[in-house]
Amino acid sequence: MSSSEIPGILESSRELDRLRKEQEEVLLEINKMHKKLQATPEVVEKPGDSSLSRLKSLYTQAKDLSEHEVNISSTLLSQLNALLPSGTPGQQRRRIEGSDQKRKKMKNESDISRLSPSMRNQLEIYANLKGEQVAARVTGNNAEKDEWFIVKVMHFDRETKEFEVLDEEPGDDEEGGGQRKYKLPMSCIIPFPKKNDPSCAHDFPPGRHVLAVYPGTTALYKATVVSPPRKRKTEEYLLEFDDDEEDGALPQRAVPFHNVVPLPEGHRQ
Repeated sequence: MSSSEIPGILESSRELDRLRKEQEEVLLEINKMHKKLQATPEVVEKPGDSSLSRLKSLYTQAKDLSEHEVNISSTLLSQLNALLPSGTPGQQRRRIEGSDQKRKKMKNESDISRLSPSMRNQLEIYANLKGEQVAARVTGNNAEKDEWFIVKVMHFDRETKEFEVLDEEPGDDEEGGGQRKYKLPMSCIIPFPKKNDPSCAHDFPPGRHVLAVYPGTTALYKATVVSPPRKRKTEEYLLEFDDDEEDGALPQRAVPFHNVVPLPEGHRQ
C-alpha cells in the first residue's frame, strides 16, 4: 500500500462517520416529530404551526445526507479496490476457474446484506432510474476539470454498482459526432428531482453553491443560489453561474428546480 494514498482513505472514512452521525441525529428529530404529531395531530391545524414544514425539511435533509453517503462510500470503495493486491497471474486464473461465479454471487449477496439501510435504499432508487435523465460526471478522477452533462440511464448493474448511460446530444465532429455512451460508477451520477413534483425540489438557501444546467445547454456548472423557488413563488431558482461574467458582472439566470442538484464534494471547475 502506498503511504501517499492512506490520507485520502482516512479522510473518506472520517467523512463517512460524520455523515452517519448526522443521519442519526436527523432520524432522531424525525422520530420526535412523528411522536408529536401522533400525540397531538390537531396541532397542524393551528395558525402559524410549522410542524409539517419542519418534517418535510428533515426528510429532505435525510435524503441529501443519504445521497452524499452513497457518493463517499463509492469513493472509498474505489480507493480501497485500487490498493488491494491482485495476486499473481496464476492465482488470478485459478480464481476465475471452477465455482468463481457461485462465489461471486455469494459475495455480492453478503455485501448487500452488510450495507446500511440507506445504501440499500439508494441502490433500489438507482435501479429504478432506467430511462430517466440524470446528471453525470463523464471525466476521470485525474482530469483537471470535472465535466457534467445530462445523460439518459440505459442500465444499472447492482453487482458492479455501475451505470450505462447515453449522452443523447451529438458530439463535435472532432469527437466522432453522434451520441456517446459511458459506463460510470455511482459516484459519477446525481439523480434530478422529479420534474412534475415540485415537492421533490432541493431546499437550497441563498448563497448555497449548487450544480445546475446552464440555460439552453445540456451541461451543468457550478452556480450560487440568489433566490430559491419558494421565495420567488415560481418553480425556478435564480442563479449566478461561475465564470459567466457579462459587462463586469454575473447575470442572474432562471433555472427550473428539476435542473439543480447539490454540488459534489471536491468539484473541480
